[in-house]
Amino acid sequence: MVVLTQERQRELSRHAQVSARLSTDELWRRYFAIGGTAGSLELDAYLNGALELPAEQRDRVALAINEHIDALAGKVRAPYSRPLRSGIDQDAALGALRELLRGTHLAPPDRLPPALDAAAAHLGFTTVMYLADHAKDVLVPFPGRHGADREPMRIDTTLAGRAYRQVAAQPTVSRDSQARIWMPILDGIERMGVLDVMIEDPLDLHDPVLHRQAWTLAHYLGHLVTILDVIGDGIDAVRRTRPLSVEAELVWSLLPPLTAGTDKVLLSARLEPSHDLGGDVFDYSLSPTRAHFAVIDATGHDLRAGMAAAASLAAYRNSRRQGQGLFAQAEHVHRTLAQGFGGEYVYATGVFGELDLDTGRLRYFVPGHPAPLLLRRGKVVKSLDEGRRPLLGLDLASATLGEERLEPGDVIVVYTDGISEARDAERRFFTVERLVDTIERSSAEGLPLPEITRTVLQSIMRHQGGVLQDDATLLMLQWTTAGQAHLNSPLLHS
Repeated sequence: MVVLTQERQRELSRHAQVSARLSTDELWRRYFAIGGTAGSLELDAYLNGALELPAEQRDRVALAINEHIDALAGKVRAPYSRPLRSGIDQDAALGALRELLRGTHLAPPDRLPPALDAAAAHLGFTTVMYLADHAKDVLVPFPGRHGADREPMRIDTTLAGRAYRQVAAQPTVSRDSQARIWMPILDGIERMGVLDVMIEDPLDLHDPVLHRQAWTLAHYLGHLVTILDVIGDGIDAVRRTRPLSVEAELVWSLLPPLTAGTDKVLLSARLEPSHDLGGDVFDYSLSPTRAHFAVIDATGHDLRAGMAAAASLAAYRNSRRQGQGLFAQAEHVHRTLAQGFGGEYVYATGVFGELDLDTGRLRYFVPGHPAPLLLRRGKVVKSLDEGRRPLLGLDLASATLGEERLEPGDVIVVYTDGISEARDAERRFFTVERLVDTIERSSAEGLPLPEITRTVLQSIMRHQGGVLQDDATLLMLQWTTAGQAHLNSPLLHS
């Protein structure tokens, strides 16, 4: 193996850059997109011999130049400090995906581990899949040839958990000298878990081509987890770390994914207690120009409340899918509750919203529910107090819709009273003020939107000693074209 000196590698890389007529600014953008960490000024200093870079960062510079050259069908290439996996030959990656698809075709979810083993073998590494439990507290290994004897890992205190929390690969060499990359498993932008990618040579830990192959495998694996989950209980059995109540089983079966987004909007929601949900539900619909969303809180915390929540969710979807507006959506839920339970008094509160994704115009309706909050540049700037009507289930006297003009990056925060009224051992409420403080602190840390919702709900659970007397639901919707970067691997756009 020939290993170049840094000076020689820099000279040849600079020559290749000039030959390719690639500006330093364009090179930096390409370099950053494949995981480079040096700034644009640092890159310029390196190329001009005024700064040293670690080998893995120099190789990312070389890869960025070579990919540009490949696009131009060029001949002069930048050298790597050591041989890397081929960035041109896609046979291994395609073979891995074929094995993954072949092994899961007409197969129950229990056959996912052997299919994953066969796919990873095509890429020259070994893997173990971990899935996040329903409460998003631990990562649970999926039983298989390599993961059968492993224990769950805490999301908040492990390197694997950091990969999950930050949606970023975490390379490391463990105490047993095993080189591995903890790679997040995503279904779109929904975090499913992490993939333990074990490799033989620690020098490969920063190989950008290996990172891309592992990320591609993990991403398609996330899609398969979602698809296979609906045809068997094998995946849910891994995620279910404690028994679910009947009402929780009902609610979880109806909810959409907790995280979703388009190129114009992000949405993330969390519900607790995950194992014993009663009357809280949420739903949404995203189109190229509109984001529709709703949170509904049926009174009570039992099976009756769960049935009322399920009926409310069905009524909301039915009305929305028929093209009806916010007022009609809420009224359809109202009539369903007023007429559908044999004369028994059943009530619910809710927030119904519609955001124009081109203009930022938000229209909303709040029947008997806590007012949503507006988060702008990391600070809660106001409550959205318009658009009121009485509880759903009570007849309407009068009502108007609320309206707000959002700025790019604004976040709408919808929460149920199970959050603000959560009590600790001394019977002290969590309060809206503490909710605002927790959201602002999490936002200041630069966390991805779904990690903010997870962090806030964990704070609620800690405040109430892990046992909630009422459902606590948080939904955050962000009008953005930039926040998506926190939930995408840089390799996606390379």
